[in-house]
Amino acid sequence: MNWDDVRIFLAVARAGQILGAARRLELNHATVSRRIAALERALGAKLFRRLTTGSELTAEGERFLNVAERIEADMIAARAEIAGESDEVAGVVRIGAPDGFGVAFLAPRLGQLTERHPALSIQLVPVPRSFSLSRREADIAITVERPTEGRLVAGKLVDYTLGLYASRAYAAARGLPETPGDLRGHRLIGYVPDLIISPSLDYGPEILPDWQADFAVSSALGQVEAVRSGAGIGILHTFIARAHDDLVPVPASQPIRRAYWLVYHETVRPLRRVQAVSAFIAAAVEAERATFT
Repeated sequence: MNWDDVRIFLAVARAGQILGAARRLELNHATVSRRIAALERALGAKLFRRLTTGSELTAEGERFLNVAERIEADMIAARAEIAGESDEVAGVVRIGAPDGFGVAFLAPRLGQLTERHPALSIQLVPVPRSFSLSRREADIAITVERPTEGRLVAGKLVDYTLGLYASRAYAAARGLPETPGDLRGHRLIGYVPDLIISPSLDYGPEILPDWQADFAVSSALGQVEAVRSGAGIGILHTFIARAHDDLVPVPASQPIRRAYWLVYHETVRPLRRVQAVSAFIAAAVEAERATFT
């Protein structure tokens, strides 16, 4: 079996289409199609269904995906050992993270890591969305829930809290509610319900059963800025709100508790660069654990 054909198969499986895989591999569409056909002949099985929207794995393709990922893991481990990657932290590592954690916490600190390892290149993608590690949308993901499916390595980073906050100007002009019911007399700032990436982020009803934002922003940092502007009261991450002197906590409810998890696919476990970045993030969080709650 040709490893290049397996590598191309993985790219198509992860992209969900031949054209997308071809772009990622920097090959032309015909070459990718030809190599997939050759692999299917070698295995005596149809691996993909060609649809108008892309390529879908067949049952045989799903079974072969598990085999291909094990082959990939062995190849990664072999290259890491033979190429001497264990002697230098080098290459590209992409980190997918929620925007609050990614921008407010990671972005100011990752420069220390690249200064320590000049051959290391970091790509931080701090957006409010989920990342597929099996499709290689990121090498490392920071999630708000522990994954329960897939060949993933996960470790809890830290528990964190969220609470109600208002700007000092808003508090002076409107006063602060003392109970959850009092919130009904105030303008509320929150998230866009159908754009949240996890049910655990639908925390408004934990404070007020009929919570409904008058001003909805799809990013955590956007909500912070809206509250700072005096537009209303919002549920903000404690570690972000504490950094702004113009914000005050609202005593109407108890803090909401959640957790961050650091996750990567087990096939990249042998890579020194992934281990170095994971260890750096864990150490940075541990050093400032008290700021998260």
